[in-house]
Amino acid sequence: MSNLKGRSLVEPEDFSLYEMESLFSLAENIEKNDKILSDSCRGRLLATLFFEPSTRTRLSFEAAMLRLGGSCLGFADPGSSSAAKGESLADTVRMAASYADAIVMRNPKEGAALLASRYSCVPVINAGDGGHHHPTQTLTDLLTIRQLVGRIDTLTVGFCGDLKFGRTVHSLAKALARYNKIKMIFISPSELVLPEYIKNVLKKQNVEFIENENLEKSISELDVLYMTRVQKERFFNEDDYIRLKDTYVLNTDRMSLGKKNLIVLHPLPRVNEISIEIDSDPRAAYFKQAKYGMYVRMALLAYILGVV
Repeated sequence: MSNLKGRSLVEPEDFSLYEMESLFSLAENIEKNDKILSDSCRGRLLATLFFEPSTRTRLSFEAAMLRLGGSCLGFADPGSSSAAKGESLADTVRMAASYADAIVMRNPKEGAALLASRYSCVPVINAGDGGHHHPTQTLTDLLTIRQLVGRIDTLTVGFCGDLKFGRTVHSLAKALARYNKIKMIFISPSELVLPEYIKNVLKKQNVEFIENENLEKSISELDVLYMTRVQKERFFNEDDYIRLKDTYVLNTDRMSLGKKNLIVLHPLPRVNEISIEIDSDPRAAYFKQAKYGMYVRMALLAYILGVV
């Protein structure tokens, strides 16, 4: 796995299935014993450049680096950085790369992570670029499925909510397309359907998928239900957001239609799309999913920094 040392992660396809499986194995070992790499990154610095709000992703990366014995520097508000003075992204990245051993970046513009990786002399990890990709969330999602279902292939996976702007959906759909016998069901209002470029990837790889607007109609088929919020920050028209935001709410009535071994995932934060009454259902896995995110990011940092 030394071939991951120094590598950037811009989208899920940057790593092979073998490399991802190796990451998952290390993450599972860390979960069993979180001290196994506790001093492996001592003296290493991670720069966290967040040009857009984040809780789980930023904190889980910082927790991962600290648990590996390393340190973090960066910003969670672009207003406190020189970007507020008009500094270009390329210059910000060059500067951060001169101080740190790796960069984690979230940016509201699609393609920003790819641009950053071209100007950085250290690995760049994409923590979300607009509505495009979120590869470490995808690693989190796949690890959660692997842990709770026991496999990643031969599954029917439903995606529900904002499929147009949902970068976590785009990344996970592309990643799942690489596994065997995956069927996907995309459930959304007509205004928020999956982008054509993702559908084209699925068609090219002969992945079975269907689209509909009815959660009740589909939930009984699913092994995994991936809920997403309708993202207010992606809308130009607030009236459209208000009209669509509560289209799908997962409640006990809808959950009663699902399989006994269904798992419900959500990249979080949630708003109204999952009722709090679902939290006590053993099939609700979104808080476990958040913890798996820290373990998989510990494994990722260990590999790209070359300490394992």
